[in-house]
Amino acid sequence: MRIDEILKTRSSGVSFEFFPPKTAEGRESLLRVLNQLEQYSPIYVSVTYGAGGTTRERTKETIFQIKERSDIPIMSHLTCIGATRDSISNILTEYMNNGVDNILALRGDKPQGMEDFDISKGEFRYAEDLVKFIKTFNYFCIAVAVYPEGHQESPSLEADLEYTKMKVDAGADFAITQMFFDNRFFYDFVERAQKRGINIPILPGIMPITDFEKIRKFASFCKATIPVEIEDKFARISGKPEDMVKLGVEIAVKQCEDLIENGVRFLHFYTLNKSDAVTDILASLSLD
Repeated sequence: MRIDEILKTRSSGVSFEFFPPKTAEGRESLLRVLNQLEQYSPIYVSVTYGAGGTTRERTKETIFQIKERSDIPIMSHLTCIGATRDSISNILTEYMNNGVDNILALRGDKPQGMEDFDISKGEFRYAEDLVKFIKTFNYFCIAVAVYPEGHQESPSLEADLEYTKMKVDAGADFAITQMFFDNRFFYDFVERAQKRGINIPILPGIMPITDFEKIRKFASFCKATIPVEIEDKFARISGKPEDMVKLGVEIAVKQCEDLIENGVRFLHFYTLNKSDAVTDILASLSLD
């Protein structure tokens, strides 16, 4: 079922993001995690797609396995950097033939080890181009990524918002934010987007901090601010992984509670293919 249609009928809800496992054991573990998270009646689950299509087959395999095991609506990420129209058309056709009707359209990162990769020479330069192409199929619900603090390659917040508007005008049905840890960035982004005429649903992306060093490195790369007070709290329990997980859950609960109190109806969780932290968070929240 198309996610944009679900968002119109559900008063609230959660969604979960997974990455495609590399092994059969990893796939079985993911399916167990999915089974544990089904109790929360997710709006949808999504599966990531590597830069330059590097996980294309594993992503499809994971998508089809989940679809076979569960009735939860599913969305495939799809990156277009370095892709041809024929290759994108082939995978979209395969998804259509298998009843997968939700796509998160992304430009994607440059392939690793190819620093001289020239984006401008590809058939798709930006996510906007991919959205337009997917739209021609007249079948898919199309999601796009948005960045409360601006994409790391954007020259300014104003320019980043203009890029977002272009993706929306190209046909995006809803958006999911990059992770953020200070809700003020999200509220500011939504306000600026609405003033710019962006009226599609914008789902906040929640990343529980269960491994502070890993999240800090990732946040630094993608320009997501970790507030000083959060850094200080984790510094006090450095080397204590169980305490870190507990603190990460507490912080995420407070973040989600604030979002809900301010009228946010839907929450998107980056699970990292694990359920414990997410289930602990959701057990503490009052969700319909």
